[in-house]
Amino acid sequence: MAMKNSAASTAQVIRPPACAGRFYPADPAQLREEVKGYLAAAEVAPGPAPKAIIAPHAGYIFSGPVAGTAYACLQAGRTLIKRVILLGPSHYSDFAGLAASQADAFATPLGLVPLDKEASACCRALPQVHFLDEAHRREHSLEVHLPFLQTILESFTLVPLLVGDATDGQISQVLDTLWGGSETCVVVSSDLSHYHDYKTARQLDEATSHAIAALRFEMLDSGQACGCRPIRGLLHRARQLGLRARTVDLRNSGDTAGSRDQVVGYGAYVFAE
Repeated sequence: MAMKNSAASTAQVIRPPACAGRFYPADPAQLREEVKGYLAAAEVAPGPAPKAIIAPHAGYIFSGPVAGTAYACLQAGRTLIKRVILLGPSHYSDFAGLAASQADAFATPLGLVPLDKEASACCRALPQVHFLDEAHRREHSLEVHLPFLQTILESFTLVPLLVGDATDGQISQVLDTLWGGSETCVVVSSDLSHYHDYKTARQLDEATSHAIAALRFEMLDSGQACGCRPIRGLLHRARQLGLRARTVDLRNSGDTAGSRDQVVGYGAYVFAE
């Protein structure tokens, strides 16, 4: 009986992939090749890896090319970045604050991504952060980023946080707690405008990009980006620290794969200290 309890206590809790085969390929070889293709197609300016990025979270056929331009910018931090703070909106669960996970690792077809238990405990000490694994169970906004991270970084731990009803200051406080140094990268997951015609979407997304580049978090609302709250929290923190933001890509589903009648916007942004 003692041996059984010991084995149970050491067994890892794995959050399995919920979107493999739907948002991205379930076959590891196909997935790896597809992600490498998006990264290879990106044009990257020379320089150090950014401290933070914003990248989209739709199915790869739609947003993968844009996400690739953001993640390619992390190439310079391939061996340096050891921890990723990943924030995204919750599409399936409503809750106050931010939802952390008690899992030991998140799985994708490319393998396991270990969670940073020490960092999770630090942010869990804040009243706005709660363990809520049910919110993570079906959510795609964080999962779709993992294969990009697994491909571009050598090894890293993850702090996955879904953002619910939280203020800019509450999110910024969490980022402040986890900010770290050059070993830590912040990734915010968000698409931009949803289901407008192509011309309207271009106009809306360009205005959103100008606000993001200017760190004007107070100008953003949920109609401009589904990940408005984590974006606003990042911009709040970036303004406090004097970070510089830059748009590296701005397209929509009408540019990548789909009709132009009703499109979803995608932007890639980097933040440098």
